[in-house]
Amino acid sequence: MSETGKGRGRKRRQTKDRVLQARIPEHLDEEIRSRAEQLGLSVSTVVRNVLFHTFNLVEGVVTDSAQIARVLKARETPAVIGWQEAVLNKNGICEKCNAILPTGTRAAVGMPVQAPPALLCLDCLAALSATADADSKDADS
Repeated sequence: MSETGKGRGRKRRQTKDRVLQARIPEHLDEEIRSRAEQLGLSVSTVVRNVLFHTFNLVEGVVTDSAQIARVLKARETPAVIGWQEAVLNKNGICEKCNAILPTGTRAAVGMPVQAPPALLCLDCLAALSATADADSKDADS
């Protein structure tokens, strides 16, 4: 069965792309026409190419921005419950300012939060140390 248009026996023509009309400022019209002439293309082709490339560019920017945000989020300082001063045995880089920390430099090491973290007050820590000291004296005698 053949496709027919309004008249009998006529084949339906394949329609062209849709037509888009837009009001633009005169200077933009002049720029588009000038560019089309320079490129040896029709104004319609230049406008179509600009629209295609603009949408692709915006998609790329959005995608790249999302990837950059993921990378920056991954670089955020991890949840730290406290900092312990130490002398570095290996080179490092400061999490906040990216300063180079060579071996032998005094720096603070972050203690990551664990679920739940084990904490002792200073009195309990002293009692624990005293118990350990007493146990080691008993073992020596």
